[in-house]
Amino acid sequence: MMKLYLSCFLVVIPILAVTMNPVEASEMIIDNRSTGTLQSSHAGEWRLITDQVMGGRSSGVLVMDQYLGRNCLRMRGSVSTANNGGFVQIALDLAAGKSMDASNFTGLVLEMMGNGERYNIHLRTSELWLPWQSYRADFTSSSKWDEIRLPFSEFEPYKTKKRLDVGKLVRIGLVAIGRQFEADLCLGKIAFYNDDSGD
Repeated sequence: MMKLYLSCFLVVIPILAVTMNPVEASEMIIDNRSTGTLQSSHAGEWRLITDQVMGGRSSGVLVMDQYLGRNCLRMRGSVSTANNGGFVQIALDLAAGKSMDASNFTGLVLEMMGNGERYNIHLRTSELWLPWQSYRADFTSSSKWDEIRLPFSEFEPYKTKKRLDVGKLVRIGLVAIGRQFEADLCLGKIAFYNDDSGD
C-alpha cells in the first residue's frame, strides 16, 4: 500500500508544476526570433510594406540582425511624406488567412530597441476591409533593450467606427509613420500577455 501511495504522489507533482507555472499562463509568444529567418515563432512570415504601394516615396529594408548580443528583426528606412505618403512598416499575418482569438489576453508585450523615435503598432481584424483601417497605439523606442506593454484598451480605431474585437485579429504591424524621419527599430520579442491588473 505504501509503494502505491508513493508512486501516485510522484506522478501528481510534475503535473501540478506544469499547470501552475505563472509564466506559461501569462504569455503567448508570437515571435521571439528563435527561427533565425523571417518566419515568426508562432504565426506567419514578416514582410516589409512601404507607402510606395500607393505612390509614396518612403523606402526601407527588413533584415535579421544582432544588436547588443541579441538576435532581432530590424526595420530601417526613410519615411517621406512626399506624394501623400508617409510610412514604412513590417507586418505579420497571424493565422494564415484566418483570425486569431486573443480575447484571453490583456495586450501586447514587446522587447525592442531603437533610435529614440516614436513608432506605432497597428492591429487589423477580420472586420476591417479597407487597407487604411486599423487600431493604433504608439510608443517611443529606447537606445537599449526595453520591454513595452500595450494593453488592448490603449488601441484607438482609425478610419473605422467598429470597436476593436481582439477575438478576430488577423495582422500586426510595426510602423514608422506620419512624419519625415529615419526609422531604425529592432524587435527581439512580441507576445500576447495576460495581466489581471490590466497594466
